[in-house]
Amino acid sequence: MPFGRLFNFASTDLAIDLGTANTVVYRRGHGIVINEPSVVAMETHNGIRRVRAVGADAKLMMGKTPAYLKTIRPLRSGVIADLEVAEQMIKHFILKANGGPNRFTRGPEIVMCVPSGSTQVERRAIRDAASNAGASRVWLLVEPMAAAIGAGLEVIKAKGSMVVDIGGGTTEVGVISLYGLTYSMSVRVGGDKMDDAITQSVRRNHNLLIGEATAEKIKKDLGIASPPGDGRGRSALVRGRDVARGVPREVEITQAELAEALRDPVGQIVHAVRRALENTAPEIAADIIDDGITMTGGGSLLPQIDAVLADETGLPVRIADNPLMCVALGAGRALEDPDYRGALERA
Repeated sequence: MPFGRLFNFASTDLAIDLGTANTVVYRRGHGIVINEPSVVAMETHNGIRRVRAVGADAKLMMGKTPAYLKTIRPLRSGVIADLEVAEQMIKHFILKANGGPNRFTRGPEIVMCVPSGSTQVERRAIRDAASNAGASRVWLLVEPMAAAIGAGLEVIKAKGSMVVDIGGGTTEVGVISLYGLTYSMSVRVGGDKMDDAITQSVRRNHNLLIGEATAEKIKKDLGIASPPGDGRGRSALVRGRDVARGVPREVEITQAELAEALRDPVGQIVHAVRRALENTAPEIAADIIDDGITMTGGGSLLPQIDAVLADETGLPVRIADNPLMCVALGAGRALEDPDYRGALERA
């Protein structure tokens, strides 16, 4: 085998869903190989910063670190907020996905997913972060297109479809036909805003301070998009710090409280979908009536959010299989399948 062919064979190309909450990595020929929180723990000694932990290990440290150690989420609202830390995180995930460093490999080609509403400056930051982390070539793919491909929608055909991807930092609404977005909207509302709403509600109603991790756990355990039928729903005990007394305290939270807390972020998502429908061409709108709306992303797992969206739009709504992985799976398919290369060229 010629050396050049051996050299190329050793490289492993990747597709990365660089999310605000989680980073999911798809490896060519292997599928999903990484799904970890987008968190980096940085240690500072004598003015020099170095990486202490990345991903799941770093998330365990959130809210519990000494002064010299900080946990950082390098992405906010779907875009890079700290370029240096983002590069370190991407480099870590590239090495981990490929089983560690190998001096015989070239840098991988990487497909990076970006919010449809990201600016050219924000896209350049993502491209630069991937290049500086070792990528030989970087492709960009807008998240609604990646989500639609990963959910199995027929994006190649002259047939309209709508996807709503609710991530940690943004909600992406895309109307898709013939490889392209005929309409897209990116609103900076997602899982993080839901967590913030829960934190504020607990403080307002119970005079209790809770952290990010606690708010996220409450959302996953008890969160609901519409009030429960019995007016109260399930409940759970939540621990935090009393605002007035400054001591630890435990309170009971109900699903009814959470539905009220989440009403605003859920309402913003519904409003974005309605605006997208209002701006959709009539022929494509007719297709959407038949196939309805497909939901992806972690936020689509919030109980009753599909029912709320169906009630507000009058359209059938389905949650994709494996919604957390749809964006990465779609990017991976675009990486591997020549039929979907057109989607990358339009990113």
